[in-house]
Amino acid sequence: MSRLPRLAYLTALYPAASHTFILREVTALRALGFEVHTCSMRRPGPEHLIGPEEDTAQASTFYAIETGKKPAEMLRALATGLARPGRFATALRLAWQTAPAGFTGFLKQMAYLAEAIVLARHLRMQGVDHLHNHFADPSANVALLAATLAGIPFSYTLHGPAELYAPEKWHLRTKTARAAFVVCISHFCRAQAMYFSDPSDWHKLRIVHCGVLPDRYTGRATDENTGTRLVFVGRLTAIKGVRVLLDAFERARATRPDLALTLVGDGDDRAHLEQLAAPLGEAVHFAGFQSQDGVAEALAKADILVLPSFAEGLPVVLMEAFAAATPVICTQVAGVGELVEDGVSGCLVPAGDVDSLADRIAYLADHPAERTEMGAKGQQKVQAEFDVRLEAARIASLFAGTAGSDVRPTPYTETV
Repeated sequence: MSRLPRLAYLTALYPAASHTFILREVTALRALGFEVHTCSMRRPGPEHLIGPEEDTAQASTFYAIETGKKPAEMLRALATGLARPGRFATALRLAWQTAPAGFTGFLKQMAYLAEAIVLARHLRMQGVDHLHNHFADPSANVALLAATLAGIPFSYTLHGPAELYAPEKWHLRTKTARAAFVVCISHFCRAQAMYFSDPSDWHKLRIVHCGVLPDRYTGRATDENTGTRLVFVGRLTAIKGVRVLLDAFERARATRPDLALTLVGDGDDRAHLEQLAAPLGEAVHFAGFQSQDGVAEALAKADILVLPSFAEGLPVVLMEAFAAATPVICTQVAGVGELVEDGVSGCLVPAGDVDSLADRIAYLADHPAERTEMGAKGQQKVQAEFDVRLEAARIASLFAGTAGSDVRPTPYTETV
């Protein structure tokens, strides 16, 4: 068998508390025998170092902005780039073509180009054969330019919703045209990518799910609590709809006083949410960011996961909940329906609809046997279609050139 390509993974922030699925994907690729160098535009703050896995990941990751701030490093990287004038000219042209609109956008793009110059030198020094980027916004600009400077192929994973809100700003059409392939996390995501790309590039759009390690979440916790415990896991930002959740929780609790809600996560909306939740007293608990094991424990203790987002891609936390056999109530947005079957593994409600959300909370609180059945169905779904080891094998086959032509790539095996 020929040598596996040496990979580099790039994202804006690595490791990140809200993006543990990237860490899991890297770990699974390494288990398949791939050498993966992790790179990040920025170094994470202490709030993102939520466990030993994140500590280890940070210690071995290359940070482009931090490195580029050292004058000697920047000069060496620039000299290396200028030594290949053809590639450098192509990168400059691409930087101009894909810059966000306006003078501020142009200045940001020049910063991305500087980061790309630094990153490209690192990739060459590490002997990297292929650069893969998660998300299609700023870090994908850097990936496109760095791969051009380094003379290697690049690819990216398209998640949404942010990139899909501004496809022209992030030049999805150009990035897809230049990419070796594009990983879409759902059929919905792929359909959007088709709309924002040339039909001649549609064959590049492949579906690989984000995933979890199902074994990590097995086992339901039991205790003396006789109430119904709800949990939310995610960033405490406006797009997650937590204000709607608090309203719905208060309405449902008016007739079911044994309801309790734990909010796992942090974000810029936390202070205001704590003020809104204050009248509910100890019924609402803010737990902050938790490690992967901490999230698994919170899901094992919960009776229902509630995710009231206004927009999503295909939330990994729903996969985590299902792996823990925890039923979900979530909004019917983007690709969520590809994972959650309404009335079978959970409940889907319209985004922003407080009445529907309160009604479903009350319904599942009153039907524990149905919750158990839904949890079991969700667990089966995740084990079959969202195991990170199988999904990593699918993206591995794209890197190794053994993926076949199906939209869902054939999983890589060492015997191929």
